[in-house]
Amino acid sequence: MGSICLVLVLMLHLSLSFSAAVPPSSHLCLPHQGAALLQFKKSISIDNSCRDREYPKTESWKRSIDCCSWEGIKCDKLTGHVIGVDLSRSCLTGSLYASANNSLFRLHTLCWLDLSFNGLNGSTLENTSSLFHFHGLRRLNLAYNDFDGTISSELFSQLVSLTHLNLSATGFFGLIPRQISLLSSLVSLDLSVDNDTTFTTFDGQGFDMLARNLTKLRYLVLDGVDMSDVALTSFLNLTSSLQRLSLYRCQLDGEFPTQVFQLPNLKYIDLSVNENLRGYLPKTNWGSGLEFLGVEYCGFRGLIPPSFGNLTRIVFIYLSENLFEGQIPDVFGNLTKLTYLACSSCNLSGPIPNSIFDLVSLTSLDLSSNKLSGGVDPDMLSKLTSLENLDLSNNSLLSLSTSGSDVNYSFPRLESVNFSSCSVRKFPSFFRTSKLEYLDLSNNMISGGISKWEAEGWEALQELYLSNNFLTSLEQFPGQSLSILDLHSNLLEGPILSTCLNLQTPISAWWQEFLISDNKLTGNVPSSICNWTSLEILDLSRNSLSGSIPECLGNLSQNLIIMNLQMNNFSGKIPDFFANDVLTNLFLNDNRLEGLVPPSLANSTSLKILNLGNNMVTDRFPHRLASLPNLQVLILRSNRFHGPLPHSITSSNDSALRMIDLSGNVFSGPLHTKLFQGLRAMREKPLYLDDDAYYSYNGEYYYFSVNVTTKSSEIELLKTTSIFVSVDLSNNQFSGQIPEEVGQLISLQMLNFSYNNFTGPIPASFGNLVALESLDLSSNKLEGRIPSQMTKLTFLEVLNLSENKLFGPIPHGNQFGTFENDSYRGNLGLCGLPLSKQCGNRGEAEPTAPSVVEHEDSQVPFWQVVMMGYGSGVVLGLSLGYIVFTTGRPWWLVRMVERDLQYKFTAWIRRRKSRRI
Repeated sequence: MGSICLVLVLMLHLSLSFSAAVPPSSHLCLPHQGAALLQFKKSISIDNSCRDREYPKTESWKRSIDCCSWEGIKCDKLTGHVIGVDLSRSCLTGSLYASANNSLFRLHTLCWLDLSFNGLNGSTLENTSSLFHFHGLRRLNLAYNDFDGTISSELFSQLVSLTHLNLSATGFFGLIPRQISLLSSLVSLDLSVDNDTTFTTFDGQGFDMLARNLTKLRYLVLDGVDMSDVALTSFLNLTSSLQRLSLYRCQLDGEFPTQVFQLPNLKYIDLSVNENLRGYLPKTNWGSGLEFLGVEYCGFRGLIPPSFGNLTRIVFIYLSENLFEGQIPDVFGNLTKLTYLACSSCNLSGPIPNSIFDLVSLTSLDLSSNKLSGGVDPDMLSKLTSLENLDLSNNSLLSLSTSGSDVNYSFPRLESVNFSSCSVRKFPSFFRTSKLEYLDLSNNMISGGISKWEAEGWEALQELYLSNNFLTSLEQFPGQSLSILDLHSNLLEGPILSTCLNLQTPISAWWQEFLISDNKLTGNVPSSICNWTSLEILDLSRNSLSGSIPECLGNLSQNLIIMNLQMNNFSGKIPDFFANDVLTNLFLNDNRLEGLVPPSLANSTSLKILNLGNNMVTDRFPHRLASLPNLQVLILRSNRFHGPLPHSITSSNDSALRMIDLSGNVFSGPLHTKLFQGLRAMREKPLYLDDDAYYSYNGEYYYFSVNVTTKSSEIELLKTTSIFVSVDLSNNQFSGQIPEEVGQLISLQMLNFSYNNFTGPIPASFGNLVALESLDLSSNKLEGRIPSQMTKLTFLEVLNLSENKLFGPIPHGNQFGTFENDSYRGNLGLCGLPLSKQCGNRGEAEPTAPSVVEHEDSQVPFWQVVMMGYGSGVVLGLSLGYIVFTTGRPWWLVRMVERDLQYKFTAWIRRRKSRRI
């Protein structure tokens, strides 16, 4: 039997068998009921960990006090019977159990039981018929508990007088019993699930029976219940008295009946987040009392009907993420109570209807990510006197008109404006208001600058996004207390404007971000940048800034999470100011920094990405980095690092490193076997970087890029879902054999050991690198055969083994059929496809036609001999076979060939002739 029986323990504790009504008494609480409640209290326990957000009401239950005065208890004033128990948010937990002989089974008069928000931790009662003999029970609320069983069918087959049943967020799982259709008196039913860890399902027949039999139902809430098996035609059987229908995230599949929207008493309908649900909104006959309409993230299509104009009581409209077509109808003039309108990502086109700007009660308007066109001017927006949030972003044909007059438009409640990715050409100074906190004008066509007059006001502005525009100069910045200033990807020139660095930290701000990358800034970074005392993200990358890195940045080290100074002209030493454990990303690459790696970097225990590439740092391998447990990307490429690598890069066998680039230095010596044994993240399946390696704390995307070298060319990797797993040791002076342990790094996608002095064979363990996409071992002194195990590398797209001493047949199969001659150039002992050199019986390369012939005074070959079979050409001695001079030398130079070579060539021709015969 399911855990729902648990509630009946309390129900039985509250009652004795009564054959007649109890006479009125000044002392309301019936002794036996009070004792039963105290016994119930004794049988459960309190979860003290929830006391900060919930209160255990049972603590007020004491024998010396009338039980009808206890918190959560409600009694009938005439009979003294307990008619209500509300233990919501009481931190109750534990296991409940009862037997058939328990006195609690004799409860008959309880008509209201509410145990919502209790955190009860499930137990299951014995299956006894007396548990469910409470035919007078009318209200049962077990919401927000933590049971761990299924719902018992006997609950529904016996408690047939229930009018209100709430089992939402109780933790029950499994199939909802079909006997629920027996509760024909139900007025309100809530079986919703509030998380993804509990799976409750409704089968098709069970829901169809419910829809047919529950004729008094007014409230039906099934959010989160799996209803993928339910035929959507069953909703046509719902009673006309229904007022609330909530089917949020129910996995509904198919065409939703339009008639459901037309139920005469319907006030609330929510079908959101049912991605496989399709349908049309009704063209006529909406229920005039509708107050809430939610169909977000579904597949509704067709036109938004003009009948919307009849919804005079509507307050919320959520239509986002659907497949509507055409324009928004201009019928909103009568919707005077509408406060929230969301139609983002709906494929809508045309201008925004004028009637929308007459909605004086509207607090939030979201029409983003459509194909809307035309202009929006301050006269329209100023009518929306209640507006708090405005989002018209991602409408590339939508412009924001500006007025040259000094009219002071009033937006008394406006807090957030998003006009990114539109056709805005001028900074809209008319949004100056004491309330505006968030302004996003990124990805537009704003050119020129922002004047001091336009920048005045904006007292409450905290976040300003102006990236990806054509701003060339700024006289002043709007706002005096910005938390976020994003100016990246503009055309700003000259030094960093001092006014932006003199901004003071807002009292309410616990973080700040300053992003001004991808501009044309020059000069030094003034020390006033350190006025941003709560700075967490600093991005000055991809400019032409020079001078040294300000030492005062060390004062911000307690908060700084991301510092990106890459691709500038900074010089001098890297400051030794890294004293915090919150820094996650540090980009100092592509500058002119020199000296040593600062020892204080070892304090940055949260560091995930370190890029010092393309500088002039002169140091040995910084073994101090081995103590960084979270380091995932280490790039030291193209510096002046020298000496051998330590036996182990990491201090433990649990390294998070996924990208190592030491290329273009002067590292030397052999690679020790232990070097690769501690790289745990590379020895497991490919993983993902944590979110905070990519994102700023306000939820915006924060991009970074790194460069990798593959097939002798450098490519830039922009932020992707997963980091590129790679090891690049190319262009150094490493020697000795490649350790077999490299083959254990099974998540590697790129491996580059080119331009070193490695000797010995290619390890057969390379066949384990099944995720490998690029392998470059070129320009070494590798010997032996290419391991046949490497044919298992089915993702391999780039292979370069050129300029080594490899011999034997090239393996066949899978990706090896796609590589061309360049992959094997300079390995004279290799044979087989794609090379023209064939392999002999022993798998060795067969002798070729005469090798290059050089004049004794010549430094380079002047012709090459190639057998062409029968045909025309320059004859050399015999009529069978020909010599072609691939270097374009005249035919008479043949006479300069030595006699012994000519003799051997003639004998070779005779052998071929005898085989043909």
